[in-house]
Amino acid sequence: MNKLRFLTSGESHGKALVCTIDGLPSNLSLSAEDIDRELSRRQKGYGRGGRMQIESDRAQILSGVRRGKTLGSPISLLIENKDWVNWHEVMSPELRVKGADPPDTKLQPVTRPRPGHADLSGALKYNHRDLRNVLERSSARETAARVAVGAITKKFLSEFGIEIISYVTEIGRAGQKNTEHRAQNTDMKTLMSMFKSAETSPVRCPDKKAEEKMIRKINAAMKKGDTLGGIFEVVIFGIPAGLGSYSQWDRKLEARLSYAVMGIQAIKGVEIGLGFEMARKSGSEVMDEIYYSPQSTDYRPQTKKGQIANAGGFYRKTNNAGGIEGGMSNGMPIIIRAAMKPIPTLRTPLLSVDITTKKKFKAAYERADVCAAPAASVIGEAVTAIVIADSFLEKFGGDSMEEIRRNYEGYLKQIREF
Repeated sequence: MNKLRFLTSGESHGKALVCTIDGLPSNLSLSAEDIDRELSRRQKGYGRGGRMQIESDRAQILSGVRRGKTLGSPISLLIENKDWVNWHEVMSPELRVKGADPPDTKLQPVTRPRPGHADLSGALKYNHRDLRNVLERSSARETAARVAVGAITKKFLSEFGIEIISYVTEIGRAGQKNTEHRAQNTDMKTLMSMFKSAETSPVRCPDKKAEEKMIRKINAAMKKGDTLGGIFEVVIFGIPAGLGSYSQWDRKLEARLSYAVMGIQAIKGVEIGLGFEMARKSGSEVMDEIYYSPQSTDYRPQTKKGQIANAGGFYRKTNNAGGIEGGMSNGMPIIIRAAMKPIPTLRTPLLSVDITTKKKFKAAYERADVCAAPAASVIGEAVTAIVIADSFLEKFGGDSMEEIRRNYEGYLKQIREF
């Protein structure tokens, strides 16, 4: 990242998660409620584990905001782990913990790595003999901090009419019929309606029949002590043509988005637009033909200031490219699809090897979800918002919201007159 930087810290059962965001302008309206709303969305979803019954994430803004407005200085956030009270002896930074009982099983080192987790590779890399030193930070609990950062960047983008939505299309093998690559050729109103339906669905699926199948699938996996993965889509509306760049490989917008989405725990595949299906078709079938009209279709949701054409009158009737061509946004909605593997922590553990005795054992079990695809879709919104906000600031950067707005409106005027 260039203009926008952030770091997260904290362990899954530590005292808190902390994050610091640098590069946001002054005078952006922001409250803890804006962040808490997104944190709450992350915690929902059928198939989540018992941890969600303990945690009720709330963000504390420690710096960078005064009287409801950002200052332009770094913003620091803290999210308490309520489960810390049950783990404070185990996770204490002090060598000796007052009142701790050494025979306590929680204080014994974890030596049985779980297949599919970071446990073994992390222990080898950092020379840890206690796998808890790895699993605490590699846990998906960390994504709460990224969702908090994403909440702020979503608020920033919404000021310019950019909206980000998501929904789940498949869990296990249960999903909607005839939905493969549907988003490329679905109008904005339909997609927004799907998103509203997904927001009330326990699995974040807009199709009620598919939702029922997904829930049955999760129930079956739960009874077997197994887990399930899933596929979700993220759609970004209202982006003007020209974010990203063709000039250097690491400035390409699809590369940056893919990097961010693949950085979510358990994500094993990402597609932009038609994705892999494009390789199975001829060029004449998949290239999005270009049209022009002074009153071209605008894919930006209605804002208070009304709609502004975001590609200077140029538009496409299809969107197989997923809104990105040559490493740059082209004014069409950006469509990202991600595949999440099944949660590796199983109630019926797989075989592993104890790192101390080198003997074969059943892998250790840590409390976990049966399926986290619904939550992953919300995290997908957050990380894409961070990338888009960074690209937006790179293109229209300024120290205040007022300066950025002037720069942005000047660019829109330029492409309208192109």
